[in-house]
Order: sequence, then structure tokens, then C-alpha cells
Amino acid sequence: MLELRNVSKTLGDFSLKDISLEIQTNEYFVILGPTGTGKTVILETIAGLYKPDKGKIFYNNTDITALYPEQRNIGFVYQDYALFPHLTVKDNILFGLKLRKTPERVMQQKLTDAVDMLSIGHLLARYPYTLSGGEQQRAAIARVLVLSPEIMLLDEPLSALDPRTKQNFQQELKAIHKQFNTTTIHITHDFNEALVLADRIAIMRNGEIVQVGKANEVFNKPQDNFVAHFVGIENIYSGLAEETNGEKFVRVNDIALKTKAEISGEVKVTVRPEEIVLQKSKKETTHNSIECCITEIVHEGTMVRVKMACSILITALVTNYALMEMGVSIGDQIYATFNDSAVNVFKC
Repeated sequence: MLELRNVSKTLGDFSLKDISLEIQTNEYFVILGPTGTGKTVILETIAGLYKPDKGKIFYNNTDITALYPEQRNIGFVYQDYALFPHLTVKDNILFGLKLRKTPERVMQQKLTDAVDMLSIGHLLARYPYTLSGGEQQRAAIARVLVLSPEIMLLDEPLSALDPRTKQNFQQELKAIHKQFNTTTIHITHDFNEALVLADRIAIMRNGEIVQVGKANEVFNKPQDNFVAHFVGIENIYSGLAEETNGEKFVRVNDIALKTKAEISGEVKVTVRPEEIVLQKSKKETTHNSIECCITEIVHEGTMVRVKMACSILITALVTNYALMEMGVSIGDQIYATFNDSAVNVFKC
């Protein structure tokens, strides 16, 4: 297990503030946050490129805070790949093994395993400047994997890739993780990427960790306004949570939203737009069902964002087909329906 205990680091005007994290062996852990929030600094501190001003870093209960980077057996893949431009792909991949004076037979086997896994055998004689972004990324990861690191750090590994290549490479990263069982820490600002890859997620804001949890927990049950906005929840309200006759509600303006949340008093409420089903007429249901007027319809490829107004503003995300089947348009009345478990509640 990798553990950061109250790690702080100041670099110019920026500071990491009391970062505490536990990352389990073989876990795929994603640190998610906006640009400039300190994600890369955390990776560089774990790698030993920076020494914390305060706090400790432990690996398997051993204090590694003062160890040099080469003593940590940690692989680092930077956002710009950092391949040596004067070396071929093969020589880039073997560079670290040669520094370690690895026997030739072992080097060749490790090379074969990595290039087969990443399907880059045909690139070995080429130079980095002749490669696409996806090919450079594969070469950079192969260079790390041949060293058999105990921890692999990935700095925005998919940010420079086109959407199709990015989607394919996400699946490759999952396959690599499954095959090599390397503890992986991956940073990104793309919450969809995190949702696909992560076992658990940490959300960062201004040098601090603000929420840690399993991917679905973080995306469906954010614990503050920043996280809710960052993970794409548009339905965010202030309300009063209370219990009546054994049932839990949050009153938002004149609407009582059923919830399963064990909380009372003044709260914030979130409902993901994907959780909302649209219906032309009100049906008997135990779910929340709110009559609204459609104010805007925004087409986004195969999906449609439907914005509605009643005493609150509600946004739903539905398929093109579902909206076409209903035959509704701007100005029509419609019912926004969602389960009580979709109503996430947290203290203001």
C-alpha cells in the first residue's frame, strides 16, 4: 500500500495542503481535478522529484520520503511522453534496462512482452518524431513496463489523443493494468475518463483533496458544490431535509423531493440529469414526478439535454430516440420522474 500522510509542498505561489491518501496494492487510482490544482505535483512528490515540506510517504509501511527517485521503483509517464528524440523506439524502451545492466536475454524477453501487449512491434526502428500521439504514448508506457515498476504514475496520458484513439487507449490501459497488476495512479481533468478506468477517485481543488471514493459514489453522491459541478451535475438546489410519517423529504421551494438520505436540516440537493426520465402524462408512481415546461432542447450527438422550468429549473439527459418517441417540443408540459435514490443530499 502507498500512503501519503499530511503531505504539504509549496512551489512558488502554489501549495499542496495536507494531502492524505491510501492507495491499495494493484489499485487503479485516479486523481481528478481542474488544470493547475496540483495533480502533477502529487505525482512528482510520490516519485521523489520533490521532497515534502511536511508529511511522510510510506510504501508497504516503509518510510520512503527521503529516498531518491531511482531507489523507489516507480515508473512515470509524463503528459508529453518525454521520449528521447535521438533514439529509436526500441532503444527508448530498452534505455532503463541498459542503465541497470540487465542481461541481454532478459532485456529481449521484457521487450517482447511489452511490445506485444501494446502492439508496437512494427514501430521499433522508428524515431519518436515520426510517431502519432497514440504511438508515442504506447512507446512511453512500454519503456516504463519493461522496468517492472511497483507503482506506475500516469500524467494526463490521454489528453493529447483524438476521441477515437482515446477511447481505444482507455481499454488498453485497463488490459495493461489487468495483465501486469501494477499499482497505477492516473491524473486527469476528464471525469468520463476517470469513470471508465478508476477503482477509486480522489477529487482535487486548489491543492487539497476534497472527496475520495469509488467512481460511482463520487459521481452520483458528491459531497460539496465544487464536486457536484465538476462531475457534471446540473441539478443542484438548496433545501430543507425533514422526515414526515417515516418518509424522508427535501423541500425545495414548493416541491417535496423524496430521498433515502439520512440527513436533516438545511442541505444541498443534487440529481444527475441521466437519472431523470421524461413522461408526457403523470403516472401512478412512488418516485418523484414533477410537472415542468420545456424551455430548451440541446442536441448533443446521440443524446439530448432537455431543460425544464417549474418552481425550480431541471435538466434531463435523454436519447434522441426517446425524445422523438414522445413528440414534445419547447413550450410543452412534461413530467420529470426520478427515483428517491437519485436524490443526493449533503450538508451546506
